[in-house]
Amino acid sequence: MTNAERPFSLRSVALTAFLPTLLFSTGEGAIIPLIPLVANDLGASLAVAGFIAAMIMLGELVGDIPSGVIVSRIGERNAMLWASLLTIISVLVCLVAPNPWVLGIGIFLIGIATAIFALARHAFMATYVPLVYRARALSTLGGVFRAGWFIGPIVAAGLIFVTGSTQSAFWLFIGCSVAAAVILLLLPDPSATFGARPARGASASRHDVDSAAAPGLFATIRASREVLLRLGTGAALVGAMRASRTVMLPLWAVSIGISAPQTALIIGIAGGIDFALFYVSGQIMDRFGRMWSALPSMLGLAAGHLVLAFTHDLPTNVEWFIGIAMFLSLANGVGSGLLMTLGADLAPKTGPAPFLGAWRFTADAGSAAAPLAVATLTGIATLSIASGVMGAVGLFGAILLYRYIPRYAPHRPR
Repeated sequence: MTNAERPFSLRSVALTAFLPTLLFSTGEGAIIPLIPLVANDLGASLAVAGFIAAMIMLGELVGDIPSGVIVSRIGERNAMLWASLLTIISVLVCLVAPNPWVLGIGIFLIGIATAIFALARHAFMATYVPLVYRARALSTLGGVFRAGWFIGPIVAAGLIFVTGSTQSAFWLFIGCSVAAAVILLLLPDPSATFGARPARGASASRHDVDSAAAPGLFATIRASREVLLRLGTGAALVGAMRASRTVMLPLWAVSIGISAPQTALIIGIAGGIDFALFYVSGQIMDRFGRMWSALPSMLGLAAGHLVLAFTHDLPTNVEWFIGIAMFLSLANGVGSGLLMTLGADLAPKTGPAPFLGAWRFTADAGSAAAPLAVATLTGIATLSIASGVMGAVGLFGAILLYRYIPRYAPHRPR
């Protein structure tokens, strides 16, 4: 049977499709909880540390602008290879940073590389995975990212304990990026395996699909402005809540005096809960519809932020922090793969990369704005108020998802 005739099998491409993603996300997961702490060690205030941590989301937002075009022109594997190289350079900038602002530049560049890497793998899944189990496949991809964010902080905690330096976590990211690039070079490209017949039924070859004239990011935004404005705003608020959680927890740990290894360990364990639910989320979306994953996730994220806002000065604030970190991971895990699945549902059948770039740009706008809002609110008020405001934002996001998912991404029984 020729490659063109082979049916899609997720198992047959699991190693080449998911292992580079696992390695990349492990390295990223190792440093994310430590960014506010490293910035604080370089002399940043709590608000400035939050701003530095937000640079990774802002970098992802900016990276979404060219990523769709890059992936369409050079292919998924080449895009991930260049993203890995950019990551290595960016982490080296972080390692030699003499002050918080240079650290912020390095973190910003890591965000750009992450956007390109993630879009490349998303585009492959959106093109080749059959609709009947799309949510499970994309939730698995989301689960792979979550697995890395679970493994990374735990490994980082061990390395910091042994070496006594947070720089070891950054060196881990470099090692993971190199390993991901080596795997991408040595193992077969999954898009080539199924390259002659996209799973959506198009008869054109992969080369023809990607070489066809496709609108750029901003043209795609204009053409899809209705869905991006309505459901895209809901997706942006999902991204905002996820990003707020990612920044809020390390900042909260700093503010109540939890050490760097303990912070990495707590967030790593919470990431394990997040990771454990990825396939459950996909099953829910495929069997019952996207809404049944979206609403519980958003309501849970909102509730966790609201409760956290009242615990800062309690005698048992550390215990509350641990419990809420686990609860937020539970809520986030229920929504694993949600935004990627909605993006694939809405993307055109051929050449989806430009639309996915626009979709990710819309969603990542929330991811970039939320940490900046947290940092600003922390600077002018308190971290507790920032947490409460983000909880209210999550409730509003749940309303938008409830209204617009049935309109634009209705569940179709299989």
